[in-house]
Amino acid sequence: MSPESPSPGSVRSAAEVNEQIRALWLRAGGTLSAQEREEYELLVIEWAEAIRARVIEAA
Repeated sequence: MSPESPSPGSVRSAAEVNEQIRALWLRAGGTLSAQEREEYELLVIEWAEAIRARVIEAA
């Protein structure tokens, strides 16, 4: 996990995580290294959890 990753239990909004995903792709120039792919996968999981939490709150 990168140093920028939140600690377990911390919650960021889907928009914040999405912004970090976009920044990762920009830094990588559209091609992810193995380490960047791992970071991307963790961010996507975090983004999905943030979306799920938002849907649950709305319900």
